Amino acid sequence: MDDERATDFLELLRERARDPELLETTIRAARSRSPLVAALPEEETRRHTRALLEGAIDALTGDGEPGERALTAAGRLGSDRARQGVPVAALLDGFQAGRFHLVQALIDEGLRLGVPAELLLRSVTRIDAITTALVHRMVHAHRVTELEMARTTREGRVQMLRQLLHGEPVAVSAPLDPSVPYHCVVSDISDPAVAQRLEPVLCGAGNGLSGLVDGRLAALTARLPAASDLPAGTPLLVAAPPVRLPDVADLYDLARRALRAALPHGSDGLRPLAELALVTATASEPSLGRLLAGELLAGLAPDDAFHRELAETALAYLDHGGRVDPTAAAIHVHPNTVKYRLRRLQEITGRSLAAEGPHAVSSTAHWWWALHAWLR
Repeated sequence: MDDERATDFLELLRERARDPELLETTIRAARSRSPLVAALPEEETRRHTRALLEGAIDALTGDGEPGERALTAAGRLGSDRARQGVPVAALLDGFQAGRFHLVQALIDEGLRLGVPAELLLRSVTRIDAITTALVHRMVHAHRVTELEMARTTREGRVQMLRQLLHGEPVAVSAPLDPSVPYHCVVSDISDPAVAQRLEPVLCGAGNGLSGLVDGRLAALTARLPAASDLPAGTPLLVAAPPVRLPDVADLYDLARRALRAALPHGSDGLRPLAELALVTATASEPSLGRLLAGELLAGLAPDDAFHRELAETALAYLDHGGRVDPTAAAIHVHPNTVKYRLRRLQEITGRSLAAEGPHAVSSTAHWWWALHAWLR
């Protein structure tokens, strides 16, 4: 008698897999527990529920393992919900509600037929195993699709950033706003891991866009980070003043030139483009720099270590506003050593660093430029 009831129960399950009423009540159960799933068209829920229901009951009445059809249906459900913006938690809420309704319906039918409790318990246990396998496939597909979408979205945004910085025509979309002026920030950072750590600092709160452009980290940001927001040891970042998006390409090119010019000077952290104007301009004319060096520093020998000390001290002296004590502190010598080296430099070159008269500013700039050129 038990075998007859078990056979009847399995046959009933096969029939119920095609029962429109069971399908509709399972759909309603899933949608009632997950508002995000309920927001989708009902036919969209029906399509997936029908495939999962038939696959689960096929497995239950077969060897207890979900077949490829059921697993494919679970994977498609997870992938589709990811594309529809339904989080995996909301997806699982709906799935588990449908699962509970299905188990309850099968238990009720089994009790009505007088199916032994042991068979019902085995059936519920098998349903748990089947649905667990389906959940694993569904969650995996959801996560894979989310990663693919994130990568695709990011690639599209980085491509937009690249086109803007290169001055190419492009339709501007979120997170950028054509009505907002943006700072162009460039760096020499090519390591994706380092770039990834800095991007949230440069474009926090979604106020910009960053990525690797021309192999280096670049960004457009509506608000520059404070120096205190940058991690310790942040490499040199050159920031242009804010402009509208059609104008960022010119500043991108200029900021990259400033970056290349400033890197040999050991600069780091966030530096305004305007602050690097002199070093950028002088770096673009190396021949003129060598000409100045030959004019002002005649008598110094590049292979003489003491002469290099004289040039380095003179450069530090200019960088510290012509003040002896700060210069001494910067190069870790006594102030009298600074004075001695400046005096020896004047004796060897026949020229004084002291600039006076109407050409004092240009004279100081020429010395600074000549010293840099000579030391290079």
